Amino acid sequence: MSDKAKIQDDNAPAGGWGSVRSVASILTQEEVVLLGSEILLKQNKPGGFMCVSCSWAKPAKPLPFEFCENGAKATAWEITGKTVGPEFFASHSLAELRTWSDHRLEEQGRLTHPMRYDAATDRYVAVSWDEAFRDIGAELNGLDPRAVVMYTSGRASLETSYMYQLFGRMYGTNNFPDSSNMCHESTSVALPEVIGGAVGTVLLEDFDKADCIFFFGQNTTTNSPRMLHPLQHAAQRGVPIITFNPLRERGLERFTNPQNPIQMVLTGGTRISTQYHQLRVGGDGAALLGLCKAVIEADDAAVAENSPRVLDVAFIAQHTSGFEEFASYCRQAAWSDIERASGLDRSDLLATARVYASAHAVIANYGMGITQHRHGVETAKMIVNLLLLRGNIGKPGAGISPVRGHSNVQGQRTVGISEKTKLVPLDQLAELYGFEPPRWDGLSTVDACDAIIKGEAKGFVGLGGNFLRAVPERSLMEPAWSKLRLSVQIATKLNRTHLIPGETTYLLPCLGRIDIDRQASGAQAVSMEDSTTCIHGSRGQREPVAESLLSEPAIVAGIAKATLAPSPRVDWDAWVGDYALVRDAIERTYPDQFKDFNQRLFQSGGFARPLAARERKWKTSTGKANFTVPKAALNPPEQGNGVFQLMTLRADGQFNTTIYNEDDRFRGVSGGRMVVFMNAQDMAELGVGEGDMVRLSTVADDGVARALGGLQAVTFDIPRYSIAAYYPECNGLIPLWHYAEGSKVPAAKSVPVRIDREAAV
Repeated sequence: MSDKAKIQDDNAPAGGWGSVRSVASILTQEEVVLLGSEILLKQNKPGGFMCVSCSWAKPAKPLPFEFCENGAKATAWEITGKTVGPEFFASHSLAELRTWSDHRLEEQGRLTHPMRYDAATDRYVAVSWDEAFRDIGAELNGLDPRAVVMYTSGRASLETSYMYQLFGRMYGTNNFPDSSNMCHESTSVALPEVIGGAVGTVLLEDFDKADCIFFFGQNTTTNSPRMLHPLQHAAQRGVPIITFNPLRERGLERFTNPQNPIQMVLTGGTRISTQYHQLRVGGDGAALLGLCKAVIEADDAAVAENSPRVLDVAFIAQHTSGFEEFASYCRQAAWSDIERASGLDRSDLLATARVYASAHAVIANYGMGITQHRHGVETAKMIVNLLLLRGNIGKPGAGISPVRGHSNVQGQRTVGISEKTKLVPLDQLAELYGFEPPRWDGLSTVDACDAIIKGEAKGFVGLGGNFLRAVPERSLMEPAWSKLRLSVQIATKLNRTHLIPGETTYLLPCLGRIDIDRQASGAQAVSMEDSTTCIHGSRGQREPVAESLLSEPAIVAGIAKATLAPSPRVDWDAWVGDYALVRDAIERTYPDQFKDFNQRLFQSGGFARPLAARERKWKTSTGKANFTVPKAALNPPEQGNGVFQLMTLRADGQFNTTIYNEDDRFRGVSGGRMVVFMNAQDMAELGVGEGDMVRLSTVADDGVARALGGLQAVTFDIPRYSIAAYYPECNGLIPLWHYAEGSKVPAAKSVPVRIDREAAV
């Protein structure tokens, strides 16, 4: 078939010449070769702008080129000179645009004018900002605030996020689902219970002090490539790096630093992982149980032999609760059950445990390969269990490191974007702004989808993102979306969510983070929080592509003024005129977290928010760090007998739902995304040949048909009965109810499916 992807083995290390060529290609594609080259030199630099892609930490002493391949793609994507204005929409109906690919839609360029959907012509038509704000305000005031969803993606600044949640609560809603609900909510649920804080404990400087580093379910290559620099330094000084992941990801195997001329000449790169364990999909909990069992039994043997202890008994006695119950569970667990559930051999787990037991400072990194499972909360707690055994939280070079995704997804939670009222200082907001905030818990992302499907949600305001493409249950969500009374999308580029209109639909274009944002007091700076809780300032570097664009704070303020009665306590216009006033308001609301916020905004390397667990102060119910006994570690997802576990993943040419190109060079795929990676033995048993077309059908007994055909089978190094395919194409296979227990994160990394071979055409 002519539309098949091309499959070609590419065994080059991550980084290297492939990365250089990719950066050059995206700059050319977006027609910003000279401008982009100049702006990239200011990326992640003091006084420059913070990357609009991932949230990995920014060093105090940046490299000359402090950006990665994906960061360069994100920058080029935003600073493109291509534009989408009223004339574009006059030429294309939404029905036509729905036939376009995700890549083609966003590739058209930056949105330039506020638009309203006209059902008679099936087109967006231009409106003035005043008209848009006035109509949106009237629509919101005609709806019950409980029926309005106010969503945020991970890119909005701290300033915008604070204004957005304040506006929403003054309006009367706590429905603030965000992209955290779809990725690291499992972390936000697990960690407070066991260490007393919802975020990781590791700072960037800890990577220079660690003598062992673990990875669980995290693909550094595509999700946080700049992380490869500290990993390479660690590998070069002999630090064991041990990876648990169903797929062999290139960046965790070998890396060539494009900024090192000697390495660029040498083609082999630096080996990153010293051990790489390809466990079965969903087998992480069992593997962690095996590691903990091995360490505890090694300590038991040391006691019997009167040898030095393996466990940090002083730390456990002083700082933890629940150890004996957990240790008893580990001792009783059978190795045969651990091997079956993890898909790994006992000998491999024992070898890993010996390395862990000999290390003095261990960092455990993990990503959505942990959180996006039915038992993601429990597995995150199991990682903490492993660290607590040897006191690897609250000391230099050690700790837990959940690697967050989008560039400010963690920071939005810090300043009040949460549907959970216990996480928001409502009393402080009430005192500062003279209103009574709603006290009921709002809707998470899954809850919001459910409310939309049931017709209970009537309005949706999206601050960035591509909601309909990112969420599960597409076959039910898209028809239900058209019944919304109000849909408002604040965005920089056109995406698929914008093509499914509600009864009243507005598309509001905003400045991007790299655009110079001039307001009454001059050019503005914004701030965001990275994955290690450090706060960074960011200044726009390029002229906006259109004078008609407004900043995100200005759009939020415009809607707020059109919706709310004037308040003597909130001067929206003053805040838009000077974002430093918003930062002052954030500091007043969170004085312990943002002391001297404006003064420290451009501190080199950012300033870290205080975190009690880093000081071994545990804000838990017991006042200590808590060991927890797992309930499902030995019960991984069903597989075999025709059932496969699908894990969704990103390609090299994308970030979240943004598709920069349809290639994935690290997996040897070019020119297409409709592929499914399969084990060779599984393919043989199914009678599926290389390149054959197959159809995936979700295994579920709920009366909803979920299937995706036209997928090209590709032989890949993946465990038996495990398959992988791209997000967001496969999101329609995920039932809305298939989520992590306790956090409601869609379990996109373990979806039970059947595979059928499609007839050749």
